[in-house]
Amino acid sequence: MVKVGKLAEEQKAAMEEEEEVNAEAAEELEEAEEASCNGSKKKVVPGIVYLGHVPPRFRPLHVRNLLSVYGEVGRVFFQAEDPFVRRKKKAAAAAGGKKGAKYSKDYTEGWVEFRDKRIAKRVAASLHNTPMGARKRSPFRYDLWNLKYLHRFTWSHLSEHLAFERQVRRQRLRAEVAQAKRETDFYLRNVEQGQRFLAADGDATRPNSSWTFTQRPTEQELRAQKGARPGGRERARLATVQDQARSNRGLLARIFGASLPAESRKEP
Repeated sequence: MVKVGKLAEEQKAAMEEEEEVNAEAAEELEEAEEASCNGSKKKVVPGIVYLGHVPPRFRPLHVRNLLSVYGEVGRVFFQAEDPFVRRKKKAAAAAGGKKGAKYSKDYTEGWVEFRDKRIAKRVAASLHNTPMGARKRSPFRYDLWNLKYLHRFTWSHLSEHLAFERQVRRQRLRAEVAQAKRETDFYLRNVEQGQRFLAADGDATRPNSSWTFTQRPTEQELRAQKGARPGGRERARLATVQDQARSNRGLLARIFGASLPAESRKEP
């Protein structure tokens, strides 16, 4: 499996090199055709070099001063690091004890435009993987150049790419804000429903309030209520005695086959 992976990587690298060679050959043919059409006058076409590694505290002025020795440098653009990454760095430094440390704005990648693309090709090929600072006291002495010439790449392509990235970032931020708003509305809606439920329960300040309901009184409770009235105990005792007498008469009548008394017949 390791050998297969290595072979695949080698094939991929070979294909990339072949594409670069083909692109360079196509550009050279185009330059030759332009030169033959214009006669002795050669058309100067600008070229862009991609800077893949930007060390800390490295600024566009530094790259302009370092690369202008090899040819005329035009526009330079550095992509700033994400603010979220910078905040994480500051938080990690504060956790390590560096609370009063100040942090400058760092960059992740850059693009350098040369007035002549032939010089840009030469610079990218000769300076790649070489130290940035030639002097011993240079702060970038131990950093290496990571340069690559971008074939058929113009500054307008870079502007379109950066505008597209800004639009994508705005859409992502808009979607995150909408999601946070939906979550907040859902939480507030549930809080209002809970407050209404507690208020209807009788005590809005008590979170563990129980359901309130009324139960139908039992027969014993009804009798107790009647007995509590004035003269109710005597009536309840007489009613109990009468009920017991009626039940005894009916039982005797069923045993001996006698007819029920008139009072028992008239009972509902």
